[in-house]
Amino acid sequence: MLWFLFLCTKLKKQKAMIGIFFGSTTGTAEELAGKIAERLNVAASDVHNVGETQADAVAPYDVLLLGTSTWGDGELQDDWYDFLDALKKQDLSGKKVGLFGCGDSESYPDTFCDGVGLIYEALASTGCTFVGAYTPWGYSVTDSKISKDGKFVGLAVDECNESSSTEERLDQWISALKIDGAL
Repeated sequence: MLWFLFLCTKLKKQKAMIGIFFGSTTGTAEELAGKIAERLNVAASDVHNVGETQADAVAPYDVLLLGTSTWGDGELQDDWYDFLDALKKQDLSGKKVGLFGCGDSESYPDTFCDGVGLIYEALASTGCTFVGAYTPWGYSVTDSKISKDGKFVGLAVDECNESSSTEERLDQWISALKIDGAL
């Protein structure tokens, strides 16, 4: 009987270590990172502002959830540029990476959440496995850089014009993360 309990304990799936990394200027991406952390029971110590964090902080995590807002004509939030350059030099092989972001689909429909797409493009050759892509429904925009092969590569929210859809979109993305084995 004792060996059976030991075996069951060993076979029990270990919970993946999740690290959330965000860049935020006005606080919207930071608030979204907080919502994600709350929904996934991620400790505050595992939520990192990329403007105050070194890229090697990703090392202990199995799953990286990376978030940015999109600025101007489809640009990353400022803190991401240096962090992303350093992140590309880290060993990301075997890590699962989920992306999330904020944008303004009404004022910038052609570049809605392009920041997410830019992170995706920058990390595509690092050996990581992207998780959390989903078919966008209920969005007024589906053809910016966040869109690949008819799916959004990560969570896209518009707190300016479509804030009433954020919780539903968050649920859809979390479901995609689960399906992809990240959670």
